[in-house]
Amino acid sequence: MRLFYYLVIKPISLLPWPVIYGISNLLYIVGYKIIRHRVDVVKQNLANSFPDKSPSELKQLQNDFYRHFCDIMLESFKIFSISQKEANERFVALNPQILKPFHDKGQSVILVGGHYNNWEMLAVGLDYYIDHQSVAIYHRMKNKFMNDKALKSRGKYGLKMISRQEVKEFFAESKDLTITIFGADQSPSIAKKVYWTNFLNQETAVMFGVEKFAKEKNLPVIFGGITKVKRGHYEFKMEVLIEDPSQYAHGEITEAHTKRLEKQILEDPQYWLWSHKRWKRKRKSEDA
Repeated sequence: MRLFYYLVIKPISLLPWPVIYGISNLLYIVGYKIIRHRVDVVKQNLANSFPDKSPSELKQLQNDFYRHFCDIMLESFKIFSISQKEANERFVALNPQILKPFHDKGQSVILVGGHYNNWEMLAVGLDYYIDHQSVAIYHRMKNKFMNDKALKSRGKYGLKMISRQEVKEFFAESKDLTITIFGADQSPSIAKKVYWTNFLNQETAVMFGVEKFAKEKNLPVIFGGITKVKRGHYEFKMEVLIEDPSQYAHGEITEAHTKRLEKQILEDPQYWLWSHKRWKRKRKSEDA
């Protein structure tokens, strides 16, 4: 991976944006049309999620997804060398003032969203706009070199990174006013505590961390949605989902943020991460 970083990722990250998108166009042909990277997974996920769509509609969605997927892959390489000025131009937070009442009260918050549009842009772009300290939870990579490079890249403009193994300790000890980012749409394949609901027309296990820490620490829950303006340009808008977690029964907070993400995906489905094996965990009798 060290060699791949210095021979591929880093050189690509230094290229001008038009060249980046030229490579993305080529990657679309090679990765999707020739190698057919995870095409079976994407095809099945789309068919299960949209049973009412025709084969031609599903095929168009699949094509649109792969074009976008290639873009964000190359954009993620670009993040390794992006300047703060460029990050601020390409990732614009539309309503950071929504956080001010919580900051004025000395209250930390949880920011929840999904792998929709370019979440890597969020890492380098968010902290500039807000007064809270931005914190992101990450899954450690097996390769230490790439793990360190990714942490350095994502955290270079203010974002603080904590691993999943450190989350409990972080919430117990942190004295800062923080906005902690949860990506709540990954498959909780090894998590013991999950919440089962219907998401995109399928029985789905949802990680329970957002609700758990919101209730334990009395943290308001904010939904963050990224929209694509054009290639390489994104806007970010927040909305308050849960202001007082203590007023909600078990599962209601998880339902709220899951349904809000589903609403965003249904508006423009091609921008979600359909190549992820989201539904690999199946419900067992002990989950009842």
